[in-house]
Amino acid sequence: MDLLTSLTELNNVGILILRIGITVSFLYHGIDKLKMWKMEPSEEMPASMIKQLRLLSVVEPLGAVAVLFGFLTQLAALGFVIIMIGAMNLKINQMKKSFAEPGGWELDVVLLAGSLALVLIGPGTISLDYLLWGI
Repeated sequence: MDLLTSLTELNNVGILILRIGITVSFLYHGIDKLKMWKMEPSEEMPASMIKQLRLLSVVEPLGAVAVLFGFLTQLAALGFVIIMIGAMNLKINQMKKSFAEPGGWELDVVLLAGSLALVLIGPGTISLDYLLWGI
């Protein structure tokens, strides 16, 4: 038990690892959406959806970099919570995807939970937020 108890001293390293994991996913998916800037509206991809994806192609990478460096972490993570709720709503209600099928919303739940955890616990001491504002 002493080993497990002593690991709690590394909680700020754990928060950093969580921030890195969330960053990788949002950065990858945000950059992947850049191709939407070349798309034209169609029956499968209406103009309103393209506009949303274009916005996400900017917001997701910016938020990911903020979370990585621990700058305005809780605000960026709250943005990710909103994005993931929207993504899950789209997949469940419009696309009729099940939880674990390919393209389902299993990963979305994990990203939602991780982002919500960052909103609640903050960036930890290995962050610009801590360095600049002590949070």
